[in-house]
Amino acid sequence: MVYCTKAQVKAYQGISGSTDDDLIDDLIDRVQAKIDTVCQRTFEAASNTVHKFTVGEDTDGDELYLDEYLCAINTITTDADGDANVLTVNVDYVTVPRNTTPYYAIKILGTSDYSWTYTDDPENGIEVSGKWAWTESAEPDIVDACIRWAAYCYQLKDSQVFDTVAIPDAGVITIPKGIPADVKLILDYYRPAA
Repeated sequence: MVYCTKAQVKAYQGISGSTDDDLIDDLIDRVQAKIDTVCQRTFEAASNTVHKFTVGEDTDGDELYLDEYLCAINTITTDADGDANVLTVNVDYVTVPRNTTPYYAIKILGTSDYSWTYTDDPENGIEVSGKWAWTESAEPDIVDACIRWAAYCYQLKDSQVFDTVAIPDAGVITIPKGIPADVKLILDYYRPAA
């Protein structure tokens, strides 16, 4: 699961050899982690994982509030520490929001035979298996941001100047370059509202 590939970064940079392949792979991994940190979300999920939820703490009536964005559901189990009732979409539950991803909550339908329950431990009452991310595969602008930022980091290895230096009236100020401006514009769109 990577937002961009080594081949994409090499094509962007015009690199044909394989001398720096390991470095480029490492830069892609680091940039992807930075993108997730800046945007406070993961943009791609390759496989299903299970998250556990506490009945009464993570639930409010018929709604279960998720701890991360969920883009695809595999199974939802209530009373996971006891009878393990697997819920069926549109029969037992609906997603919130209903018609788009990512989901941030699950609502049990009033006509369902089930509720958010547990047998012995409320902490083990609910299990949700699915792909925990904004989308199953990164959106094109996130791919572009990853390529551009990884290429920028790659160029820094040969650069002698890492910072921008300004000289306002001879009081020299050094400003770190940080995220390339075009990448920052893309990522700002995905940052949660403050």
